[in-house]
Amino acid sequence: MGEVIQFEVPKAAPSEAEQQTALALCFARHRRIGDDVFWLKENAEFLTIHETAGKRLAAPALEAYESYYADVENRLRFFPQYYRFLLSIALDLEALGFEGNRAEALCHWAAQAGLADAELSDLQRAEAGRLFARGGARQTALEPALAARLRRFMARSETFSLPNKKAAYELTHIVFYLSDYGKSDPQIGAAALRSLMFAGTLALIDENADLLAEVCLALRFAGQAVPPAWESWVQAVQRQFQVRAEASPPVDDYHEYLTCNWFAMVSGGDSFVQPLSGERMIFSKSRGHHGVLRAVSEHLYNLADRRLGDWEVMRGALESRLAQGAYAHLLEAEAAYADFGTFFEHFARAGR
Repeated sequence: MGEVIQFEVPKAAPSEAEQQTALALCFARHRRIGDDVFWLKENAEFLTIHETAGKRLAAPALEAYESYYADVENRLRFFPQYYRFLLSIALDLEALGFEGNRAEALCHWAAQAGLADAELSDLQRAEAGRLFARGGARQTALEPALAARLRRFMARSETFSLPNKKAAYELTHIVFYLSDYGKSDPQIGAAALRSLMFAGTLALIDENADLLAEVCLALRFAGQAVPPAWESWVQAVQRQFQVRAEASPPVDDYHEYLTCNWFAMVSGGDSFVQPLSGERMIFSKSRGHHGVLRAVSEHLYNLADRRLGDWEVMRGALESRLAQGAYAHLLEAEAAYADFGTFFEHFARAGR
């Protein structure tokens, strides 16, 4: 009798609704408890990326938030310091298909209570203004004086040629709020565009896919072209993420995972490609291995008064100082941005 050969039938790829539901259950019920501010942060980010990408959530994904939504008024009264997270989640849930109309009343209550007056940051005031405007509690998201200060910050391009992650993330979020996540033209101007290009170039050199994905999103929301090399690099990081279900503390790369997949959704690519499960999941990726930013910075610092801002001159010196892979990565960053020489002139800080 001949040998029986068994063929494995390949499993069908999970649907978008199944992946959404797995992520919703993970973030809403299994990674953290609802009274934890990090629960608010993770879930606000998960919902925002879907809402701003023009998605709707499947019914089982929305059901994961039923208990939160039922208690959202009490949460806002007792935790007014977290009003931006609370309003964002409520507004996004309703926009994503949740049946209810509580968000508008919440926005009016928060605005009348003057919660935004507790903010010292212009960026946080801008976020609050956008939320209030979404909920009908304000005519416009940004007051003219606030918008002018934000634009002045964006226009100082040399700020973003230096390692300063806080400033770079603030830059991307200003574009998010000015454009209402791509719904309107933020009119950023040439100086602000240069700032984004500087921030993205530095993020690529530093192998920071989280920041580079946000810069790519800001460019897209502003109607600007994204360098193909940046897009390809973020996509490569997105594909190599490892997602596993385990009960260990959720200290991981979840934010980078979300931003890379957010950019994929907005740019029409495949998102959330790894198998997901509706339990606590950990999102991790391999660390950047070139260490280019530190190596280049240390070399330039040690040159002292021999340091030059001329990239054409300094490139040869760096080639002999960097490992082959690190130098190749630096050249990739140069090739991706036509005005890399101007970026390097600021980055080198020569003659200051």
